[in-house]
Amino acid sequence: MELDLDHPVCAACGVQYEPGIDRSICPICADDRQYVAWGGQQWTSLRRLAADGHRTEVREEIPGLWGIGTTPAFAIAQRGLVVPGEGGNVLWDCGPMIGDDVLDRLRELGGIAAIALSHPHYYSTMATWSRALGDIPIYVHARDEQWVPRRDNVVFWEGERREILPGRTLLNAGVHFAGGTVLHWDTGVDGRGALCAGDIFTVVPDRRWVGFMYSYPNLIPERPERISRALDLVLPYRFSSLYGAWWGRIITDDAHGAVVRSAHRYFDRIGADAADLPPLPRPSSASGAVGTPS
Repeated sequence: MELDLDHPVCAACGVQYEPGIDRSICPICADDRQYVAWGGQQWTSLRRLAADGHRTEVREEIPGLWGIGTTPAFAIAQRGLVVPGEGGNVLWDCGPMIGDDVLDRLRELGGIAAIALSHPHYYSTMATWSRALGDIPIYVHARDEQWVPRRDNVVFWEGERREILPGRTLLNAGVHFAGGTVLHWDTGVDGRGALCAGDIFTVVPDRRWVGFMYSYPNLIPERPERISRALDLVLPYRFSSLYGAWWGRIITDDAHGAVVRSAHRYFDRIGADAADLPPLPRPSSASGAVGTPS
């Protein structure tokens, strides 16, 4: 299948647009959660990126879970995840680069049945990915519809949760963006459940903790009430691991407890009332998990 190699790609956020876009500004970068580079708006394309030496890397993030990223790093430099399970693999978030070698590798891994996105900064070349993978559905929360640059095969879902394939459930946490979404994987690699969080809950360099922000590059904190709502939504689900947006940004044990402790630390630092947060888990608690709702 012919890929959209010449469609404009924003050099700052890596999102691909239709050819007719006003190239004076990238709408996603103009929002105060992102930024326009100091040198002004710049555009590239998949063809140009390939000519500059960028390629897609597929490698195990941890045994049993494969990641997909762009090397050398480009734009925000997030990596996607191939989340396995009954009914096929889900591509969770994605980077810009795509090619025949990557498609062949994904076929070896069982193919991709659906794409799901956490938020607009990671929409990347999602329409090109979908077409190359056989016009598979792309799940984006309807609250972020205004940010979608290319609508080919996009399924706008509504509400707080949607199971898109058995054992893979999207949860509208609403942090960072109104449609900010995490993916709950009921088994995870180890059978104890996992949360694929992008940077809705971002794994910080001290990987015992996560952060919650409205804007990361501009250091605008998220509202406490949004964080409280997000925890109410995700904590009834069982997860011992949490996977962030970049290579190595993972929590492999007690991720459930790490999210609770991180929320308490955040509320304490900004002087917010933590009365509505779940209680802090005991230090010896394995995960604080309470099972997956039916």
